[in-house]
Amino acid sequence: MLGTSFPLHNKRLIFPFLLMIALLIVACGGGASEETPSEQAGESPAESTEIDAPASEEEAAEDELTQTEGGTLRVAMQPIVNTDPINISSDSEVLVANHVYDYLVDIDAQSNIIPRLATEWGASDGGLTYTFKLADNVMWHDGDAFSANDVVWTFERLRTTEGTPTADLFANVESVVATGDLEVTFKLSEPNSFFLYDLSDNHALILKEGTEDAATVFNGTGPFKVGRYSPEDRIELVANEDYFIDGQPSLDRVEIIFFSDDAASIDALLSGQIDLAMRMPTALFVSLQEESGIETVSIPTNGFDLVRLRSDREPGSDPHVMQALKLATDREAIFNVVQQGFGAIGNDTPIGPLYEAYFDPSITPLSRDIDAARALLAEAGYDEDNPLILTLHTPDTGGRPDLAAVLKEQWSEAGVEIEISVEPESVYYGDEGWLEVDLGITGWGSRPYPQFYLDTMLISGAKWNESHFADEEFDQLVSIAGTTVDDSQRVKSYREIQQLLSDRGPILVPYFFAQLGAISDQFENFEMKAFAGRSDFRDIVYVGSQ
Repeated sequence: MLGTSFPLHNKRLIFPFLLMIALLIVACGGGASEETPSEQAGESPAESTEIDAPASEEEAAEDELTQTEGGTLRVAMQPIVNTDPINISSDSEVLVANHVYDYLVDIDAQSNIIPRLATEWGASDGGLTYTFKLADNVMWHDGDAFSANDVVWTFERLRTTEGTPTADLFANVESVVATGDLEVTFKLSEPNSFFLYDLSDNHALILKEGTEDAATVFNGTGPFKVGRYSPEDRIELVANEDYFIDGQPSLDRVEIIFFSDDAASIDALLSGQIDLAMRMPTALFVSLQEESGIETVSIPTNGFDLVRLRSDREPGSDPHVMQALKLATDREAIFNVVQQGFGAIGNDTPIGPLYEAYFDPSITPLSRDIDAARALLAEAGYDEDNPLILTLHTPDTGGRPDLAAVLKEQWSEAGVEIEISVEPESVYYGDEGWLEVDLGITGWGSRPYPQFYLDTMLISGAKWNESHFADEEFDQLVSIAGTTVDDSQRVKSYREIQQLLSDRGPILVPYFFAQLGAISDQFENFEMKAFAGRSDFRDIVYVGSQ
């Protein structure tokens, strides 16, 4: 039943046809002038977590007919692969973990730092020491009391586990100690103006001290407990009646149902089999805007789809090649076709217009110039007799397959031959194959501050440096931006970084996408976040048929 395709409304059939027409326009006219590492659960005893076989069709049908007072929210997301918070990356993995566990501090939809397990905090010693007071009466799902030792153990694990993105992120933490039963103190080796944001990183969910297998057990302090997990089908969460924040959660249950196909999930929304869908292609979102009983949500983000060429081996080791691909790209056409005007045109850096204090609008990408692109390729040794042939790898989510199709057509005008490999998102990111391919598209979720992208995906040796970029001047600028306490110096460094990436970076950022979602009008108080997986269901209220 789940994962199969249901009939679409007739008007939805128009969009694939329109996209084909738009692609033809791009291919023939040089571009129309009309449009997610990316960024699990911890531990739970057998008596409180039931891992069942997939529900039968009869059981699923019964579930759909039963709605208790608090309500059940059914959410369509991609299947999950990683369940240990230290390894999660996809929106669906983050969404599950975000509701089973708690962060020390969280971020709201406006990117402000807000309390979660920490109720108050302060910095001293010139920004080198941070002390946090922790919430009282917090219980683990197994019934044990939460304490500062759990926070210490979690961050020791995050900063010392080699090969993880958090080892880099928290390398600046010199020590973390319990200075009371409900107080924890961090000491940094150098100032970090974004330290509170680092503590809200997707992976920084607090685990119980001594957790031995966070990948197979789910023991959090969060608003929901794992009731049933079927890797092929869904994960069902039940309300934590002992949650430490009064009145939360309002829902009785959340069912995160796995769909590997965006169109199938929208069909399920239209037929009432799910209540919420997020992260969808723009054409599907547009098709929902006039549907009765469904409320659509669109918010600007700094999330972007990154096109990158590995710069540490041929052909990307020759800078002429990436520069030629940039010159062969019509970003405005891509924005109009793939994003249909939702979001903003990119400038080949991860610092987008939502970072108003740091974004430099005067730095713009090169205008499309096919002749110049061909000339650069010729300098690199590629011509009609020896064309540049590449495989473009992309996950199957959002507008990324459409982006790949447009790039194939645009780059063909410069003599570049592209074969597209579309892979399930869970597979694409699951075994880190995305870090190995020469040419790929990666969806990077929105973060509240730009330093995250620079530290995790672009500085030399970063865990997620998929382009294998190594530039001493760039690394120095990133270090200055991340450590200076002088705001004007940080702004200056960020603007120099944008210019450097535009001039010689091995990445292409064609657009910053909007976050798109749709929810049944039987629910209220849903606030989608720029990073969809961080959307918070604690305050969602089931109101029934309107």
